[in-house]
Amino acid sequence: MVATGGRDQEKNQELDVLNPTSAVTGLPQKRYYRQRAHSNPIADHSFDYPARPEDMDWRSLYPNIQPGDQVSFADIGCGYGGFLITLGEMFPETFSIGMEIRVKVSDYVVDRIAALRQKSLSTGECAYQNVACLRTNAMKYLPNYFTKGQLEKMFFLYPDPHFKRAKHKWRIINQALLSEYAYVLRRGGLVYTMTDVEDLHKWIVAHMEEHPLYERLTEEESKSDPITPKLYQSSEEGAKVVRNNGDHFLAIFRRL
Repeated sequence: MVATGGRDQEKNQELDVLNPTSAVTGLPQKRYYRQRAHSNPIADHSFDYPARPEDMDWRSLYPNIQPGDQVSFADIGCGYGGFLITLGEMFPETFSIGMEIRVKVSDYVVDRIAALRQKSLSTGECAYQNVACLRTNAMKYLPNYFTKGQLEKMFFLYPDPHFKRAKHKWRIINQALLSEYAYVLRRGGLVYTMTDVEDLHKWIVAHMEEHPLYERLTEEESKSDPITPKLYQSSEEGAKVVRNNGDHFLAIFRRL
């Protein structure tokens, strides 16, 4: 008698590697898309990007987008896309884009959205057509994608704190970039920031309060925003902070 159990297990493992989609959920398995958490945003990552917003073909990302429709929400550094998916569910009539610099992480989000769309169609629905992910460097190319005053909301959730002082220039919130964000935001548009690092939170608040085009929402205004409760654990990073009983530091700013 030949023992085949070990061979079958090895074969199944090989097939699992070739097909990183879960047989149970039908969604990609995150363990096949792991990548280091830090990425140098100043380095040349050889991105393809439009020369101007008018050159961007959004139809390649949103099958149902119509002439005149625009992307209104941008999740900058969207990670594995948990919050981006939540946005799509909360605002089915709004187009939301996730922007992520890491290759494997952005690949995961793209595959995740494709799988969710397919599952939705198989049940006779047509959900998740309003969310998409781009691999790009938002610190360099944001004005290449969005026209002046296009965005209604921008999200910076659990950004890389870049603890070393020499790398503070890599932080996604700084005085120069805030002017670019103000350019693509419409008047009254909102910037949502969330971190579990108090030093970074103070940095963000200080820089945004110093900028003449932003004002911080009051605590009452922040609490009354229906998005606020979702900021804490819709993203994978936020959920990890909750599991570890960490602190959350929230600040929301309005574009003047």
